[in-house]
Amino acid sequence: MYLGIDLGTSAVKTVLVDDAQRVIASESRPLATVSPQPGHYEQDPTQWIDAAFATLDALKASHGNELAAVEGIGLSGQMHGATLLDASSKPLRPCILWNDGRSAAECRILELRWPALRATTGNKAMPGFTAPKLLWVAAHEPDVFAATKLVLLPKAYLRLVLSGEAVEDVSDASGSLWLDVARRDWSDAALAATGLSRDHMPRLVEGCAPAARLRGELAQRWGMAKPPIIAGGAGDNPAGAVGIGAIRPGTAFVSLGTSGALLAPTDRIAANPDRVVHTFCHAIPGMWIQAGAILSAASCLAWAARLFGATEAELLAPLGSRPQAPSPVSFLPYLAGERTPHDDPAVRGMLDGLSHGTDRAAIVQSVLEGVAFALADCRDVLADAGIAIAEADVIGGGSRSPFWLSVLASVLNVPVHRFAGGETGAAFGAARLGRLAVTGEAIPAICTRPQRVETFEPDAKLVDAYAERLPAWRELYRPRH
Repeated sequence: MYLGIDLGTSAVKTVLVDDAQRVIASESRPLATVSPQPGHYEQDPTQWIDAAFATLDALKASHGNELAAVEGIGLSGQMHGATLLDASSKPLRPCILWNDGRSAAECRILELRWPALRATTGNKAMPGFTAPKLLWVAAHEPDVFAATKLVLLPKAYLRLVLSGEAVEDVSDASGSLWLDVARRDWSDAALAATGLSRDHMPRLVEGCAPAARLRGELAQRWGMAKPPIIAGGAGDNPAGAVGIGAIRPGTAFVSLGTSGALLAPTDRIAANPDRVVHTFCHAIPGMWIQAGAILSAASCLAWAARLFGATEAELLAPLGSRPQAPSPVSFLPYLAGERTPHDDPAVRGMLDGLSHGTDRAAIVQSVLEGVAFALADCRDVLADAGIAIAEADVIGGGSRSPFWLSVLASVLNVPVHRFAGGETGAAFGAARLGRLAVTGEAIPAICTRPQRVETFEPDAKLVDAYAERLPAWRELYRPRH
C-alpha cells in the first residue's frame, strides 16, 4: 500500500493506492487563503499540517487495515511558496504563495544583481517564484529575514513535520530560482544574490528517491506496521505528469486546477524564458518539463460561481456538452495577474462585449473560453521553443467538464483526453513516487498511462471561429505598469 498526499492551494488531498495501482480511498480537507492587501496571497502553514493529519485520521477510521500496510508515502504540493522557519523550525510568518505579486520590483533587482539567472535557472525572474519573495522580506520585514534559518517550499515543510528531515526534490526546487536546472543542484550564485547560502536550504533528492521516514510516533498514530519511507515527491504539475504517465518526450498535458498550465516533458532543456516558458526538472531523473503557466484557471469558474451565487455545476449544466458557437462575450482570465506570456502581476481580468441581451450562460461560456485562449498563448510560446503539441491529456478539477474540454480541443486544435479520476492526478502521481522510493522498480513499468475514458476532438467549424476570435481577444490585454 502507498499514500499520495497533495498539498494544493485549495485543499489537501490524500489517496490510498494498492499494489495494483487502484485508488482504494481518498480524503480531502479544504485550505483557506488570505489576501492582506491586493495582490498579496498567503497561507498559514499550520493549516496544511492540520488538514493533512485530518485526511490521514479519516483514512485510519475508514481503512485502518489498508493504512497499516502502507510502505511508502509520496508528497506533491503547490510550488514556489516561501515558508520561512526560525532556528526551532517554526514558521516566522505566513507562507507567501505562488500567485503573490508583491515582489515585481525585487525581480528586476535580482536579474540586475545576477545576470546569469536566466541561463542557469532556465526561467525569468517573476514574482511567483520563491527567490524574489525573500528579497521582498529582506527589504520590508528585515527582522524576519534576519531570523530565517531555513527556507522551505510548502510540501517540504509538511515533510519536515512528518519526518523531522529538511529535504526537497529537484522538480519543486526548480520553481525557486535557486536551482541550476541542468546540474539539478542548488546554485551558490543564486543563493548569494538573495543573501542566502546552502545552509538555508534543504537537502536535494530526485522525486522517486527515498528522502526520509515517517516519525515513529506518527506511524503509531495511524496504526502503521512500521514507519513508511517518504519519497522526494514532486511539485504539483510534475507529480500530475507522473500520475498520467507523461514521462517521455512527445507527450503533453493541460492542468486545469486553481491555476493552469500546458506542459511537455523533454529529455533536454528547451528554455525560452524571454517568452515566459517555465523550465523545471521532472520528478523523473534525466528529464525536464517545459511549461506555459497561467495564474487563474478553474479559479475563474469558482469566481463566476461566487458572482452569480450558484454552484459551479449549476453554471455548467445549461451549457450542455459542447459549444455551438463562441460566446459573444470575451473574458480575460487575469484575476490574479498573469505569467505566460505577459509576466504581469498587475494586470486584471475583463469582460468585454456585454449588452442588454447578455445572459449568465454567455458569461460562463466566455470564462471557459478565456482560460482556453490563455492556454493557446502557452501553446504558441512552447512552439517558439521548438515544442509542438499534437494532443494533450487533461488533469485537474476542470477536467470534469465535457463542455470545457470541447472548448479546449477546438481552441488548441488538438484532441484532448480525459482520464477517470483526473482531478486527483497529482496525489496519485505522488503515490507512484512513494512506491518507486520503496521498491526501486523500473520507472516505465510503474508510471504507465491510465486508460483514457473520453477524447474530445476539435470541431472544424469552431476551430475556425476560435482562430478568428483569438487575435481580437489578445488585443484586449493592456499592461498596467
